[in-house]
Amino acid sequence: MTQRKLIRPDSGEQRSSRGARRKQVPPEQTNAEEFYYLKQMAAKTPMVVVLTNDEELHGWIEWYDKGTLKLNRQNGPNLLILKHNIRYMFKEEELKRFRRRERS
Repeated sequence: MTQRKLIRPDSGEQRSSRGARRKQVPPEQTNAEEFYYLKQMAAKTPMVVVLTNDEELHGWIEWYDKGTLKLNRQNGPNLLILKHNIRYMFKEEELKRFRRRERS
């Protein structure tokens, strides 16, 4: 009887075939938040910020960082708001559109 020889692909070929099948891990940050803030800051867009206690603040975003947002206001002092206290925010023009739609 003769001995059989086992043929295996070398380790380099094996790794590349595995890597091709594997999905890429999505990036941790998409920079969507940064893009949104920069766009609103550049245009000085009037914003409505709703806090976790349902208080509405009106103003425009002057600057932001990882945990805070500075809101400038015409009728009151400028505010430094911690992001974890913000429930949501939207453009003030959306509020005006909504109120017009409610009336009609």
